[in-house]
Amino acid sequence: MAAKTSPVCFDEELITRYGGRGPRYTSYPTAMQFSESFAVDDYCQHAHDSNASGKPLSLYVHIPFCNTLCYYCACNKIVTRNTARIQTYLHSLDEEIRQQSELFDRGRVVRQLHFGGGTPTYLGEKQLCGLMDSLHDAFSLEQGDDREFSIEVDPRSVDQESISLLSQLGFNRLSLGIQDFDPRVQIAVNRIQSVDDVQSLLGRAREKGFRSVSFDLIYGLPHQTVESFDRTLSSVIEMRPDRLAIYNYAHLPQRFKGQRMIKDSQLPSPQVKLEILHHTIDRLSDAGYEYVGMDHFALPDDDLVIARNNGTLQRNFQGYSTHGNCDLVGLGASAIGSIGNAYSQNSPSTIEYEAMLGAGRLPVKRGLVVNHDDRLRAQIIQALMCYDELNMAAFSERNDIDFCHYFADELRRLIPLERHGLLELDADRIVITSKGRLLLRSIAMVFDRYLAKEQDGSRFSKAI
Repeated sequence: MAAKTSPVCFDEELITRYGGRGPRYTSYPTAMQFSESFAVDDYCQHAHDSNASGKPLSLYVHIPFCNTLCYYCACNKIVTRNTARIQTYLHSLDEEIRQQSELFDRGRVVRQLHFGGGTPTYLGEKQLCGLMDSLHDAFSLEQGDDREFSIEVDPRSVDQESISLLSQLGFNRLSLGIQDFDPRVQIAVNRIQSVDDVQSLLGRAREKGFRSVSFDLIYGLPHQTVESFDRTLSSVIEMRPDRLAIYNYAHLPQRFKGQRMIKDSQLPSPQVKLEILHHTIDRLSDAGYEYVGMDHFALPDDDLVIARNNGTLQRNFQGYSTHGNCDLVGLGASAIGSIGNAYSQNSPSTIEYEAMLGAGRLPVKRGLVVNHDDRLRAQIIQALMCYDELNMAAFSERNDIDFCHYFADELRRLIPLERHGLLELDADRIVITSKGRLLLRSIAMVFDRYLAKEQDGSRFSKAI
C-alpha cells in the first residue's frame, strides 16, 4: 500500500476535542494486555516455531543506566556511577544473549539492531565492544547496506572519537536526545548541552558515513514559549538532521519521581503547548521536512519517507521502522519482543532480571498470544498509523471476511469523526484527512476492543 502524503492541517478545535489520552500503538494489542500467565516455556515454543518462517531478526538491547537524572524522563532507567553494578548487568545480558540465540536458527540474519535506554553510550569503549562481540558470536548480524543498526545517544556522553567507535562497531544510525537548546529549559530539566557540541557530533557522524541521524525534541517542558522553542528549531533546521521526533511532555509526577523536581508553575499552559506544536509543524514543513506520522518528521530522501511511499513502512516497539518483516527479540531488563503471534516482555527489575538469568532461565515476565481478531485489528491500526488509509475491499479479500459486517460497530463510531473532518469514508476506503493526521491515535482507538476494559486512562499519554 503506497501512501499518498497529504499536508498536515492544524485544527485547534479538533485537537482539543479528540487529542485526549490513548495508546501510542507500537503494538496491538498494547503492552497493557500482557499477562504473567504467558511464561518462559510459552516464549521458547513460539521462538522455536518461528524458525519455520525464515524471517530475519531484529534485536532490541536495553541499557538502563544513566550518569545523571533528566527530570522529565519516563524511561526504565537506573542513575548510577557504580561500575560494578553496570558490569553485573552486562554479565547477565551476555547470558541472555547466549540463551536467546539458542532458540533461533543461525541462518536468520539480524537486519535491525537498536540499543536503547537509559543511555547506551554511558557504556565505556571496552563494554560496548564486548557487548557487540557477544552479539556477533551469538547471532548472524547483517554486514551489508541493508542493515539498520541504531543507537540512542546522549550528546553529553560522547565525543568525536566515540562516534568513530560506533561506526566501527557497525552502527549506521544515531538518535540524539536534544529536547531543547534553551539554557533556562536545560537547567530546569537537568540536561545541559550546547549547540556547538551537538553540531560537532553531527559533523563527525556525517564524516563517518552514518546513514541517518535523528534528533529528539520535547515540547511542554518548563519555561518553554513559542519564541524560545523557535530558537531551538532554528538551530536544528540549520543542522538539518535526517529525522526528527517531536514529543509531547507528559507530566506525571505521581508515577515518575524525577518529574517531581519540575514545578507545575513553570510548565507552559495547554494553550501555549498547542501554539508551540503548531509553530513547529509550520517551521519544519517550510524547511522541507515531511510528516511521517505521529511525532515523526523526515527529509524527503530519508528511508522512512521512502518506505512510506513504497508501502514498506511499519510501526513496532521502536517506533516507525523500515524493517517490519522481522521477528523482534528483546534483550535486557524490560525489553519487549514480538515473535510470530506472541509478544513477550522481560522483567523490568534489573534485580529480578539478573536473578532469573542466574538461575539459568530466560527473564520473560509476561506476554500475550495474539488471536485472530487481534491480528485483524492490528492490520487496520498499522495501515492507519503508517499510511493514513485503509482499503476495506482489499482487506476483506485478503482476510476472507466482510469488513463492513465484521466491523459494523467501529464504522458507526467513525461517523462523528467523518462529520468533523478527520477522515473520509466511502464504500471501499477509510482515508485520514490532513486535519486527522495529527490525531492518528484517536482514530486508531476506534478499532481497539480492549480500551473499554481499561479503567485507568491516566496510564496513557495525551495524543497532543
